[in-house]
This record gives sequence, C-alpha cells and structure tokens, in this order.
Amino acid sequence: MGLRELFVTLVALLCLGTGLLMLEAPRTGLETRTLDIGGTPATLMQVPGTRAPVVVIAHGFAGSRPLMAPIQLTLARAGYITVSFDFEGHGRNPQPMRGDVNDIDGTTQFLLDEMARVTDAAMELEGSDGRLALVGHSMASDLVVRQGVNDPRVDAVVALSMFSEAVTNAEPDHLLILNGAMEGRLREPTRQIMADLGASEGETVGDPSGDFARRAVAVPWAEHVGILYAATTLSETLDWLNAVFGRDEANGLALLGLPIFLTLIGLVLVAQPLTQGLRAGRKVNEVPPGAFWTLALVPAVLTPLILRVVPTHFLPVLVADYLAVHLAVYGVLVLGGLALEGDLPRVKGWRAGLAVALYGIVVVGGVLDRHVGNFIVTDGRWPIFAALLPGALLAMTADATLIQAGQARPWRRIVARGAFLGSLLLAVVLDTERLFFLVLMFPVILLFFATYGLIGGWVGRRTGSSFAMGLGLGIILAWALAATFPLFEGSL
Repeated sequence: MGLRELFVTLVALLCLGTGLLMLEAPRTGLETRTLDIGGTPATLMQVPGTRAPVVVIAHGFAGSRPLMAPIQLTLARAGYITVSFDFEGHGRNPQPMRGDVNDIDGTTQFLLDEMARVTDAAMELEGSDGRLALVGHSMASDLVVRQGVNDPRVDAVVALSMFSEAVTNAEPDHLLILNGAMEGRLREPTRQIMADLGASEGETVGDPSGDFARRAVAVPWAEHVGILYAATTLSETLDWLNAVFGRDEANGLALLGLPIFLTLIGLVLVAQPLTQGLRAGRKVNEVPPGAFWTLALVPAVLTPLILRVVPTHFLPVLVADYLAVHLAVYGVLVLGGLALEGDLPRVKGWRAGLAVALYGIVVVGGVLDRHVGNFIVTDGRWPIFAALLPGALLAMTADATLIQAGQARPWRRIVARGAFLGSLLLAVVLDTERLFFLVLMFPVILLFFATYGLIGGWVGRRTGSSFAMGLGLGIILAWALAATFPLFEGSL
C-alpha cells in the first residue's frame, strides 16, 4: 500500500469511526424494542421506567422507520414514549398498500385504520400517562391531521412537509406545521392557512397550553428529506410538544445529518484502497465525440416516448414496473448503438462486479438500513428485485461503457448521467398522473450515483472493465429500488 492509499484509508476510517460513534451516541441510555402490532412492525424508544405522553411518529411515501430516527431519538431522550412504525407496503411491513390512491375512502382510509391500531397499542404501553401527540411527514402529514381531527385522544399534531385538505380554522386544535424553506408548493397552502387566522409563517396563534394553538415555520435551507434532519425541525417539534404538555425536559437534539454524511464518506473512501487488490486492466477506448453525444441524448429522449405506447403495468408496486421497462429500453438502445460503433464491452470482471455488489448491499446497505431507511429485500419484494434486475444491469452497463468504466473526462460523466436522470424526468412530464411518485425516488437515485457510483467507478478504472462496473452497480440499483418502492395492490 502506497502513501496515497494509506492516507485515504486513514481518512476513511476516521470518518467512518466518527460517524458511527455519533450515530449511536443518541441511543445510549434508551430502551429500544421492536413491536409487532397486528402485523405492523413498530419501534418503541423511551427512557426506561418513564411515565409520559405518547408520541406516534409516521413516515412519508417510500419512507420507513429509520428515516424518522432524528425526531424519535430527540423526543425519546426528552422523556416521551415514542413509537414509530412502517405503513402498509413500506419498510418491513409485509402487507401491501391497498385501495384507490385517488379516493379518500381508499388508500387513505386503510392507512388511517393502520395508524389508529398503532395508536391504540401505543396508548396501552406501560408508562403512558394518557396523553397523545402525532408526528407525520409528507404523505403522513395528511394522515396525522385527519386523525387529529377525528380522534379526541390527540392533544397535539406536528405535520412535516404538509399537504392536507383536512385543516380548518379550528381543527386540529394544537397544530404545528413545518415545511422546508425550499418547498415552495407546500408553503403556499400553509401561508393561506395562517392568513385565515390573521398570522403568517413564524408566528403562533393562540396558546399551546390552552384550548387552541397553531404555528407554521419554514425550516431554513431544508427540502423534502432534509427537513427531517434539520435542527430547526427538531427544536420546534420538541418545544411545541413541551408547551402543549406543560413539560420542559430536553436532552439534546439528535442531529444525525452530519454523522450520516461522515459515515457514507468513510464507507465510500475505504473502498478505494481495497480496489488496489484487483487485477489491473487496460485503459478503455473513448467513445468518439459524435457517437457519445448521440448515445447519451437520443436514447434518453426516445425511451419515454416509446413507453408512451407500450403497456408497463405488471408489478404490484407503484411505478416500479414502468421503471423496470424504462431501464431496459434505455440500456438496449445505448448498448445497441455501442455495438454498431464497435464499442460493446467485453464480458469480463465477474468477480470484481460481484464484489462491488456484495460490499454495496451488505456493508453500505447494512449501515443505511439501521440509520437511513429500509434496505432489506423482504419476502414480498424478491419478485420486484427479479423484475428490476435485467433492466438495471442493461442500464448500468450502458452507463459504464459510455463513461469508459469511469475513466472518461468529468464532463462526459456528468452529461451521461444527467441525460439518464433527464430521461426519467421527461417520463414524469409525459405521464404525470401515473408517474408522479417516480419524482420521490430521485433522491434515492442521486444518492446511488453519489455513493455507489464512485465505488463502481474506482473498480472500473482499476480493472478497465465496463462490464464489471455495470454488473455491480446494476445489482445494487435493482436491490435499492426493490427495498424502497412501496408494495401496492389495488386500483391506481
């Protein structure tokens, strides 16, 4: 190992060790238990032996319990009895989402019924003092508002990234609305809700300790996911519940954003020295400029246009069936063009590709599953993984070949991957009603390229094998999407 590899290894281990220690520190001293509430997997966190109000915490679409950890840890450390859970179709929940997503008596009602069952069980936990608060993000913001209106047990509601038509000037009676400052479309309805009460964002109407109170805050620099990690979100939530319940306990905010970032940097960087153990390959020939631009842009545009007339409904999961076909068609078009150019990659580097997949799923995925979001392909998700895998392999091999197994100049890598993401965005524009939920998967794909893309690139540059890079990234992409997409059965 040379000095450069030694330095990278030391930095990687420092980041990884620091990040993991910071992630685990907020859990110290808490009682954490996994619950099964009528088939719904849930997590209890509390200070042992405490007697306090119960807080039920609900994630958004394509989320899961770990995503809500900053809020749950902050409130549990402050002495609340906290329960988070996986909705139908999400995380470890084996029951697919049901009903019509466009009907308030369809999917929404099934999810409300599930949240009510979780609430009933949470209120029966030892230590519950009979008081109740609900916290919900995105999709669940509407659900916690509706339960807050209809369930007399609910004393306080916190809605994050809120979109709900159930809010009135009087109900829910103790409502805190937190939207990211970068969520303009969600802030407009919130501004109107506050304006109807003669107030604006940043102001409080009423008295949280009285019969009615409402407050709305735009969380600085936050978007739809970042809002969950923002210090403002955690402090506003804790202060609101303390004010409603007449408490003043606090034990530090669970600020997990930086620890997750450091941990991911460590996991990615530590892979770089490991690639030096792979057999070195030759430099990959550059795709000629004309062919590169044609193959980067034309398939990206043609794929969504072709799929406008091709049926893609065949999987019990929202938009994953479309994505499986989109990946396959895109990959075939690019690889077909490369074949005509004589640049089709050789099938070599199986072991290196499988090593990338193993490291990405077991090592990186294990950390993500505990601290970020579900990364386990459960029994009901294996068919989804199998359906996504062929297209993911084709698309990632096409990507790896276009960028010369990671050896291409930076601007080429940016163009190729930007065009791929643009292709998905064009698909959403062409069929917004059906594919809108695909937009919510963009953070997953961006995180994929920012982490696994770097690891795959190092392997590709070392081995000179686009196939090895595409094989590893394709398996990981299919796995990540299968673990994340909500399972669904019913009318779309």
